[in-house]
Amino acid sequence: MEILAFGVQADEQPLMERAFAGHHEVRCLDVFLNEDTAPIAVGYETVSTSVNAELGARVLEVLAAGGTRMIAQRSTGFNNIDLKAAERLGLTVARVSYYSPYSVAEFAWTLAMAVNRRVVRASTRTRDFDFRLDGLMGRDLHGRTVGVLGTGKIGEAFTRIAHGFGMRLLGWDVTENPGCLELGMTYVPKEQLLAESDLISLHVPLMPETTHLLDAEALKAMKDDAILVNSSRGGLIDTPALVGELRAGRFAGVGLDVYEAEAGLFYVDRSLEAIEDDTLARLVTFPNVLVTSHQAYYTEDAVGQIIDATVRNVLDYKAGRRSENVLVPRS
Repeated sequence: MEILAFGVQADEQPLMERAFAGHHEVRCLDVFLNEDTAPIAVGYETVSTSVNAELGARVLEVLAAGGTRMIAQRSTGFNNIDLKAAERLGLTVARVSYYSPYSVAEFAWTLAMAVNRRVVRASTRTRDFDFRLDGLMGRDLHGRTVGVLGTGKIGEAFTRIAHGFGMRLLGWDVTENPGCLELGMTYVPKEQLLAESDLISLHVPLMPETTHLLDAEALKAMKDDAILVNSSRGGLIDTPALVGELRAGRFAGVGLDVYEAEAGLFYVDRSLEAIEDDTLARLVTFPNVLVTSHQAYYTEDAVGQIIDATVRNVLDYKAGRRSENVLVPRS
């Protein structure tokens, strides 16, 4: 069987080909799956997709009509997939339920430290041989308060690093994590966490209940000089409301690895095009904001684990097995 993999980055392709070797052939495409590209999958029983694929009902209908029976998504999140439509069409859907939490947690701290210590501005200056320190002053994080929204595996890894910095630990989640409690974390209501935290990091999944978890009201509840980091999903933050707060001069720094309208933008070279997204265009102009292109997971370790899990998902599908990764079972 030959598998068609959409949205494969250049660094990923040799890993994909090596992982599938001896099992199935894999054809890697750098284009993302959407309504325009779905017809390419005609004749492929199994399709592998990236986190930015558009898997609404219409795309799934095109895939099913073309003979696709299994979708193996190479990510943990699956908010981009219409699972009810997939079930109706008899499509098996699997995801990657686990990969290195350290990749995302460490990158979240990279963003936090970069905006706190003005690393991007400093690097730009020194490239022009401007070695002034004006405007580069940051703050010690030791002794300050960090608020972790979502304390699952990634949130716990982030918290362990915060503990190493010697920070006061506040957490918010539907379930308390024993590992975080052992580190001294105090679980508090979201409103208290927002009001008391000097640094806030988001590590919750995107679902209807968490969409715009940080809306205009929540953003206003944060400290004026707080640092905000989001390496989870863009839809957790009301971005126009965030732009409004930044225009008012609030927040010491904002580090975003995700953006709620990133589909069709991230992972693609748009450097020679006019960006029609006015919100994103405005966001990247703020000197205290750092935006990266959903790369927190992008380490050799994590990508390797994602690909290995994807191979197992495909093999399980062919063998009629069901694992914890299956979102819609084989009919």
